[in-house]
Amino acid sequence: MRRTIEPILKKWKDQVDRLPIILRGARQVGKSFTVEKFGNEHFESLVVVNFEFRPELAACFDTLDPLSICAKLEILCKTRIIPGKTLLFLDEIQNCPKAIMAMRYFKEKLPELHVIAAGSLLEFALHEEQFSFPVGRVQFLYLKPMSFYEYLSSQNHDRLIEFMDQVNVDQIIEPVIHEQLLTLLRQYILIGGMPMIVRRFLDTHSFLECQLLLGSLLETYRSDFPKYATKTQYKQVQLFFEKAPGLVSQHFKYSHVSPEHRSADLKIALEQLGWAGLLHKVTATSASGIPLMAHAKENKFKLLFLDIGLVNCADKLEFQTVWDTQLLQINAGAQAEQLVGQELLAYADPYVNSQLFYWEREKKGSIAEVDYVIQVGRQIIPIEVKAGATGSLKSLAQFLSDKRQPFGVRISQHPLSFHDRILSVPLYLISQLSRLIQQTSAKIAT
Repeated sequence: MRRTIEPILKKWKDQVDRLPIILRGARQVGKSFTVEKFGNEHFESLVVVNFEFRPELAACFDTLDPLSICAKLEILCKTRIIPGKTLLFLDEIQNCPKAIMAMRYFKEKLPELHVIAAGSLLEFALHEEQFSFPVGRVQFLYLKPMSFYEYLSSQNHDRLIEFMDQVNVDQIIEPVIHEQLLTLLRQYILIGGMPMIVRRFLDTHSFLECQLLLGSLLETYRSDFPKYATKTQYKQVQLFFEKAPGLVSQHFKYSHVSPEHRSADLKIALEQLGWAGLLHKVTATSASGIPLMAHAKENKFKLLFLDIGLVNCADKLEFQTVWDTQLLQINAGAQAEQLVGQELLAYADPYVNSQLFYWEREKKGSIAEVDYVIQVGRQIIPIEVKAGATGSLKSLAQFLSDKRQPFGVRISQHPLSFHDRILSVPLYLISQLSRLIQQTSAKIAT
């Protein structure tokens, strides 16, 4: 399966002045598979040091000297490590804190060697050990679940991808193409973007098998709780995890998780599930300027789950029910906000840990809220998500009026169009959102 991060890795490989990479992301988003595929395709040799599978390899990092480390690894792994020809992959690196510390020295002492590290629970090691990587010594990359664009690529829909990459605002999308993409999007909504689930669907075309595997994947995440939660924290983390899928896109209150538990304890559980990559905050902002974070209200937020397929499974939604119901209208449109948020994160800059924001009006007695606001260039763009074919855009109009913005975006089942200051983008074209926004801005300017 092809991932959009692969060309980024290829470009990194060919750079003269490269940095070691630490690949970050939740368990089972495809970090190990992607790195090993990249190593096998673009290097003469790949050396995988998996500290979970072979904990004895941690002894090689008693020193921080890369030359000494590689000499020991060559003996234990029975493979030469040749700078410029070998990719050294340090997997599950959170199990060896000294290996994390050693990463910076590969740049200083052995810059010719290509080194990538990854780990399912790496965030906990980075926070707990308080590692500080000097600028210019290590580069972070972030991997998310497969996007809809990557899902199409996995099914070899190259013509559809070419069409999406070239479509423009003035173009009328043929109804047959529109419906085909909506049907494929429905498949994606049902199974989600976790690579192992996508692979199972490609192999079997069975939604039932995917549903069973999604359940097993949720159990995998539950089995991780003892690795990062103390005995006193375990119950709160478990409770939060069970409740979270049903709280997607709602204005979050800790009492929604449990009125019996202290907010302070649940806050720690939320932080830990965030570090594990299972939950993501969408923070309120007044959107009074850029960066959006400077105007954020950190105590007001909504939640997104890691993946929409996992949300369906956790909410115990039968596949046939989801398939037969109008696209994304289950749970009062929560699925729509989950899908759009997940897609926005998937197409964000992979070099930074991206944040999402929504807008709420501050004026008393006047309720207005826009589902997402994003920054494209120097512009702040409001995005309203509509699950059904119809729906009011009053909040979007209020934003445009208050902020004096030239146009806003509606993401829905409607075909692509621009009319009356609204850029209507179909759910399947979120991968093209930035390009279409820039195109619309240029059109307005002329």
